[in-house]
Amino acid sequence: MPPAKKRPRRYDSAKTRAAVLAQFGHVADAVRDLTPEQLARPTHLGEWTVADLAGHVAWIADSLARGLDRPPAAEGRLLPHDWPFTTVALAGKISDAARETLTGAPVPELYERAGARLTEALDRYGDDHVLDLWIGPMRLGDFLVTRTVELVVHTDDLNRAAGLGIPFDRQALAACTRLLADALAVKAPGGAVEVRIPPFAVVQCVEGPRHTRGTPPNVVETDPLTWIRLATGRTQWAAELDEAHVSASGERADLKDLLPLMA
Repeated sequence: MPPAKKRPRRYDSAKTRAAVLAQFGHVADAVRDLTPEQLARPTHLGEWTVADLAGHVAWIADSLARGLDRPPAAEGRLLPHDWPFTTVALAGKISDAARETLTGAPVPELYERAGARLTEALDRYGDDHVLDLWIGPMRLGDFLVTRTVELVVHTDDLNRAAGLGIPFDRQALAACTRLLADALAVKAPGGAVEVRIPPFAVVQCVEGPRHTRGTPPNVVETDPLTWIRLATGRTQWAAELDEAHVSASGERADLKDLLPLMA
């Protein structure tokens, strides 16, 4: 008899909405006073400067508000853990859309405008409103969980590129960590390896003997930020093992061929 299909993780709507707005607010506060020299610094994201990256974060909020104002789709089919696998093919399209939308305005103005639009839009629409996205139809409540990934990942990108200390909203960091952990379990279903990302997530993955009791024979453990960087291609499995940011025990506890989940 095949194992029962796992139910998708449920996220608290009010907490997710608050987390998205809080994380966007943290970034807005930090980038508002960046100097021209800081904005011109390179990032580890290809040719993007800090200004490009900051503008992209503003676009994340602005595009969500614009999407809510478009006619809704009939039914949301995509779930949060499906989303990471849809992003690579759209990278160029997203970059072009962000550049077209945001060209010509200074960074503080971009954030003020986008933040106001996003707050107003979220006040008007409930979780069951279905967004007609490039990747397919998705409920607003589910899509907001994916926004925590975008905001947390790019907060980390900005911190590393510009030497900033932008804080991470705890709920945003938790949702981001859990979504990416669930995506790993979808990509490599099974119960042979237990992946622990305290204090936010534990998932089982990889085909093989299923662990039922006691200490699992194959265990991977890391912190949330290292996990997020691995899952999004910001760092490499071998490097994090060497730095002892990841512990992996057991013959199946090697995830290098499964990462990144999105890049």
